[in-house]
Amino acid sequence: MGTILASQITESLRQFWYFTGFYNCEWPNLVMILIGIAFITIAIKKGWEPLLLVPIGFGMIIGNIPMFPGLNIGIYENGSVLNTLYQGVRQGWYPPLIFLGIGAMTDFSALISQPRLILIGAAAQMGIFGAYLLATLFGFAPNEAGAIGIIGGADGPTAIFLSSKLAPDLMGAIAVSAYSYMALVPVIQRPIMLALTSKKERLIRMPKPRPVSQKEKTIFPIIGFLTTAFIVPSGLPLLGMLFFGNLLKESGVTRRLAETARGPLIDVVTTLIGLTVGASTQADKFLTGQSVKIFALGLISFVIATACGVLFVKIFNLFLREGHKINPLIGNAGVSAVPDSARVSELVGREFDPDNHLLMHAMGPNVAGVIGSAVAAGILLGFLG
Repeated sequence: MGTILASQITESLRQFWYFTGFYNCEWPNLVMILIGIAFITIAIKKGWEPLLLVPIGFGMIIGNIPMFPGLNIGIYENGSVLNTLYQGVRQGWYPPLIFLGIGAMTDFSALISQPRLILIGAAAQMGIFGAYLLATLFGFAPNEAGAIGIIGGADGPTAIFLSSKLAPDLMGAIAVSAYSYMALVPVIQRPIMLALTSKKERLIRMPKPRPVSQKEKTIFPIIGFLTTAFIVPSGLPLLGMLFFGNLLKESGVTRRLAETARGPLIDVVTTLIGLTVGASTQADKFLTGQSVKIFALGLISFVIATACGVLFVKIFNLFLREGHKINPLIGNAGVSAVPDSARVSELVGREFDPDNHLLMHAMGPNVAGVIGSAVAAGILLGFLG
């Protein structure tokens, strides 16, 4: 009897061992867990996009805990809790909700007062289409190349939305790449800005923007939505929510809705999108040659976008008279990493002239970049979807 009992206990312990992460662990799982820890460390120590990198980093750890197959708890196992939450990414539900919150917290005054700055936001989108062409040369299918190219817009929700429609199998690498480069905005953009501008150009002082009335700010989201939606109806989910959120903010009669959209709602959705995107980076799906290519193309896309924004301002200045020229240091803000890229414009500008504040000017192309990346996504979806 004792022998049988001992045998049963031994067998139970053996079965338990087979279900542990220690037994099922492989070196790629450990690599991804370390990457997740690195994301969290960077977010905490450097303060780079902590609201994004902490959830993504912890999601990477969750998604790479080794487990016995068939337990119905993994993010790719139908019916599991993680899989249900991941549908917000997979089906593209989360990005429009984030755009609703972005609209509710965005002030378009800088763009309304200086409409010419929208051209900088448009010029910066060249990074998207440049990376698209490069990705096709790297052997990616047109739909995959389109999803990869959107990384250059430095807009994580847009990258997730477009990849969910065009290249769902590459979504993890595309999303992590987009958010990583958003966090690295100060590191990547500053050298490009300095390399492409002269000291004289960095000292340009721009005229003070004119005051914008509340009536203008209320009308803008309606006009802006009608204009962009008629041009690219395929961008409707993002553009509609962006301008609707801004209308909630500027109308003055829906303050509770605006506060909810830019507060609790966007916080919850950002947490879920970061956590599930991180968890989707399982080692067997993420540690591939394709992921390396996507990260490289994403960086190239981001560099092209920043360079195009700065160079466009330099060319534009050739046609502007003295006193009305644009400081090319705000060209980097054409990418839609709001407000981080605008802050980079301010910081770099003040390095050369402490009294030259560029932030209020840089916010113009910055918010234009948000609209531009959504329009670019709509164009790519219309052609490739």
